[in-house]
Amino acid sequence: MPRYFQIPSWKNDDDRNRTLDRLLALRTQLKKEVAKHKSESSLLLGTWNLREFDSNAKKHGHRLAESMHYIAEIVAGFDLVAIQEIHRDLKGLHTLMELLGDDWDYIVTDTTEGKSGNNERVGFVYDKRKVAFRNVAGEIVLPKGKRIVVKKEIKTEDGAGNETVAVEEDALQFARTPFMVAFQSGWFKFNLCSLHIYFGAASGDKLKRRTDEIAQLAKFFADRQEKSGENYILLGDFNIVSPEHKTMEALKKAKFKIPTNLLKEKTNLKGDKHYDQIALKVEDKRLAIGASGVFDFTHSVFGKKDFLTYYDKMPPAKRDFLDSKKTKARSFKQKQDYYMTHWRTFQMSDHLPMWAELKVDFTDDYLKSLKTGQTPLAD
Repeated sequence: MPRYFQIPSWKNDDDRNRTLDRLLALRTQLKKEVAKHKSESSLLLGTWNLREFDSNAKKHGHRLAESMHYIAEIVAGFDLVAIQEIHRDLKGLHTLMELLGDDWDYIVTDTTEGKSGNNERVGFVYDKRKVAFRNVAGEIVLPKGKRIVVKKEIKTEDGAGNETVAVEEDALQFARTPFMVAFQSGWFKFNLCSLHIYFGAASGDKLKRRTDEIAQLAKFFADRQEKSGENYILLGDFNIVSPEHKTMEALKKAKFKIPTNLLKEKTNLKGDKHYDQIALKVEDKRLAIGASGVFDFTHSVFGKKDFLTYYDKMPPAKRDFLDSKKTKARSFKQKQDYYMTHWRTFQMSDHLPMWAELKVDFTDDYLKSLKTGQTPLAD
């Protein structure tokens, strides 16, 4: 469980009591949906895009102390969580780790430079009692010939005013570099890749760049798994529209296995997209996938009914006006919409955590293999 030592010193009784009530509700929800699958023989693997954690670049306000407690409570419900959108400034992550306590550790990438990189890191937060870092980590860089090809129009004009349009191609790396780390839990040794795929647009060349990123990443790991025989799991924000959309085709073509239940789950807070995913390319036949799901924290914290509760916590300039010059005032309904679609997503996230239970105790299989006439399995 995370630490709560800061809460007794809070001077505002309303903040303290509200946070305690919400934490109790969150713990009840976690026990009902997640904790019952937690055991010594299983690994609870999660992924969560924590929106701009914790930059305040868009001036919606830094996360409240209570929000950090809710995030820590959710993360502590799992054993290993891939986190996307960790900001260049690691203060938010350090606060989270302080609340999780000494049994937890983390490993993150550097930020990917450039506009598409958005000052983001990806990383892993894990319970050292359940998960061991196998001392291998690296960012995925595509070799020549396998990079993301994008086209751009170059317009030139001669002295007579005649315009010429030329199309140039550029071979790019990932907009945000995927991060692979080698872990072990129980008997299961695996390579885990956290990613945040380029979004771009819903159609055209920018959508093609998104699908190409997914395709190149899937092929990269499918080829590596075939050569090495190791176990690979990709997880994070794929920006997948739906299981039937072209953004999912590459994972299917590369024969990654996705828990059936997760194919049905929508992971954005609005509830209409399948952005996040957990995809496995595993050689070890002893591994079994148990329960899986998406955890909707709005049943316990930052629900629709909480708008007035947090009214004074929202920045007035954002809450009350539609524009930065404060010339277009929001109606009461528009203020509610701001809370629902913006402010609370910067307190928690606009994505829901996705998770899967992996059965990592292979003791029975190993002991059976030691019988006379059997081929001993690797330990």
